Order: sequence, then structure tokens, then C-alpha cells
Amino acid sequence: MNGDPRDFAAHEAALLDERRLDDWLALFAEDGHYWVPLLGAAQTDPFSHNSLAYEDRLLLQLRVDRLKNPRAHSQHPASHSQHVLQSSRIEHESPGEARLRTPFIYIEARGESQVLLTGTARHHLVRTPTGWTIREKRIDLLDAARALPAIQLFI
Repeated sequence: MNGDPRDFAAHEAALLDERRLDDWLALFAEDGHYWVPLLGAAQTDPFSHNSLAYEDRLLLQLRVDRLKNPRAHSQHPASHSQHVLQSSRIEHESPGEARLRTPFIYIEARGESQVLLTGTARHHLVRTPTGWTIREKRIDLLDAARALPAIQLFI
């Protein structure tokens, strides 16, 4: 995706909500990571404390493949998501990179149950010849250390 990096978070969320998981995965740089810290915004790195998720591109690909597999037990019935985003704010920008901060509400529905999560998405984006890619997507959940239900998709 080219253009203003502030539009990136909305584009990414739309891909997830439309279950265009391969297109979503293609947004990640080869060295990209998806990180959900257990301590939320207070956690400074993924190595000094446990995380709810810390996945490189290979692990993301495996999870996408599982979600698309028609025999995946956890997807009967299939999960669906809805991201409600506030406007993204650029926290840092230089010619080849940008850091975004986007508060959100996330709803994941499966069958008759729903999970509601709130927090802030932080994207570290790098510009490539084809557009912006994700070097790191960090999700700081509000009250992340509380007991959470299983989250099937990607926040």
C-alpha cells in the first residue's frame, strides 16, 4: 500500500475483517513481527517477559494456513472480526519509515459468542518499492494481563 501511512491501519483492518488473510500476511516484511505483550504498554520488549503472542512471519503463515484449513476444529463455525479504529496518529516519520499509533475496539464473533477487546495498535512501517510494509505490529491491550478468552484471528 502506497500513500499516507495514516491510511495503513484502516487498510490492514479491512483485510482482516474481510478474511483476506493472505493479502494481510503480504503486508508484513520478511523480518516482520506481530507482538501482543502480556503487560500491555508497560512491556518494553518481547524477551524479558512473557507475551500473549510474539510471531515472526513463519508463525504468522502457519496460523493463516490453519485458519484457512476447512478441517480446523476451532473454525467450526468460522470466526469473524470487526475492527473499529480511531484515526491513526504518526508518532515518528522519516523518509523510509513511519510509526503509527491507532486506538481500537476489536470484536471477534464465532457462532453465538463474541469477544470484545480494546487497546492501541502500534505499527512500525518501512517503505519498500511497492509501498509500506510492517516491520512490527504491536497490540497493547487494555488490561492485557487479565484472563482472556481464546482469540482466533488477528487483532
